[in-house]
Amino acid sequence: MATEKPVTPTEEQLEILEYNFCKVNKHPDPTTLCLIAAETGLSEEQTLEWFKQRLSEWRKSEGLPSESGSVRD
Repeated sequence: MATEKPVTPTEEQLEILEYNFCKVNKHPDPTTLCLIAAETGLSEEQTLEWFKQRLSEWRKSEGLPSESGSVRD
């Protein structure tokens, strides 16, 4: 199974991703993830990976462990 190579989102894509992360949902459901991916032009896998990385950064900045147990943000 081939893995997609990491893609650095453009500034415009980052704006869309950040907006959705900060204003819409830090944990997008599959439908929302699909819509965000379509809007940015990234694959769903790339979009999901970006959200995972961004959530980890956010948790560190909030002084939380990078992985959550049962508590949602």
